[in-house]
Amino acid sequence: MVMRQTLRAGVVSALCLGIVGALAGAAHADETCNSPYVTKLIKGQEDYVYVWALGVEGLGDGSDKLVTVDANPKSRRYGKVLNSVSVGSRGEAHHMGFTDDRRFLWAGGLADSKIHVFDIGTEPARPKLVQTIGDLVERTGYVGPHTYYALPGRMLVQALSNNRDKGGVTGMALYNNRGAFIAAYPMPTDGGGDGYGYDLAVNPKKNVLLTSSFTGFNNYMRPLGELVNDAEAMKRFGNTMVVWDLKAMKARTVLSVPGAPLEIRWSLAPADNWAVAATALTSKIWLVKQDAAGQWQARDVATIGDPAKIPLPVDISITRDGKGLWVNTFMDGTTRYFDLSNPEAPQQTYQKVTGKQVNMISQSWDGKRVYITSSLLANWDKGGADNEQFLRGFTWDGKELAQVFEVDFTKEQLGRAHHMKLGSKSFRGAPTPR
Repeated sequence: MVMRQTLRAGVVSALCLGIVGALAGAAHADETCNSPYVTKLIKGQEDYVYVWALGVEGLGDGSDKLVTVDANPKSRRYGKVLNSVSVGSRGEAHHMGFTDDRRFLWAGGLADSKIHVFDIGTEPARPKLVQTIGDLVERTGYVGPHTYYALPGRMLVQALSNNRDKGGVTGMALYNNRGAFIAAYPMPTDGGGDGYGYDLAVNPKKNVLLTSSFTGFNNYMRPLGELVNDAEAMKRFGNTMVVWDLKAMKARTVLSVPGAPLEIRWSLAPADNWAVAATALTSKIWLVKQDAAGQWQARDVATIGDPAKIPLPVDISITRDGKGLWVNTFMDGTTRYFDLSNPEAPQQTYQKVTGKQVNMISQSWDGKRVYITSSLLANWDKGGADNEQFLRGFTWDGKELAQVFEVDFTKEQLGRAHHMKLGSKSFRGAPTPR
């Protein structure tokens, strides 16, 4: 077993060595959070928004599902649901990621640790569920697959928890595009590491994989009101980001970033070598950048709202030129825009209440369209009239967000709207062999 794992690690390292060199100057995507190894990009108007929705007992079939919404203003069904594909179970649907050829979309659940693979290449308007991967826990001991990040022919999956004590110590799992397990990489627990994980993002030019940290199953599956009143539980949140050597898949530097750093966004501007993240509990924007000696450092560079009110920053989206950052805060339902012209000192220039609760935010590659969804976690969403569940589409002219459509997921019996990815009919065709 040790020899097999070593061989696998060597194969992965060789693969990464080749792709880092090949793509060192590349940073292409439509949504700016996509892996740079996703080879197809939407160069113009997107046609679809894929929404990964949490099932709600008694609403529709009660199962998690992938929902396709028409996003092309020239279409007669603009802003309408075109299709939904149920997975037949409810497992706390959370995030998704394209394979490198953009023919398949991997989506998973934080509760049941299943990974569902959808074919979006054959008929982009009507994805099909083609595979469910259920061996993550058995293969790795990790629970709660969160981030799906494409490497050539592979998918790197960041988990949130473990099956031993359901705490925050976890790791990453590598699969090939056919869904076969390759290797596991534990998050570091030495050198200042807390072992926690959340998001991951790659800077190919620097051979860097950057990871962030959140909390374990025991926390994210509890009602939010109950959790925040448990002082001991509130201590069990991640306070680190880790800089990895991508080629070797080895943790090199643990950075202190207190307050649960969530989504990571590298600047896509060719001359830049920095990333930003927002901390959920302390409401800060952090900059991760090399210093004059080439060492990676992290520092707090801006405040989001009033931290005393715990606005809870949940998702961020960076513009393709690295000069602007959208930030959604869940508790106050507010979308903010920060000027990143000087990443050392971001300045908020705009804000708007876009819902009673807001979570994910995605923007088109040209920055003219912004999409927002509402659900954070089933047990963390608000109740009563504040429990809005939607996908809302906006236009952005550089001065004002203007809502142009809304899909009410409760009215449509679709569940809780969470993660989004953009799609195009121009990618239609037979998927590559898996």
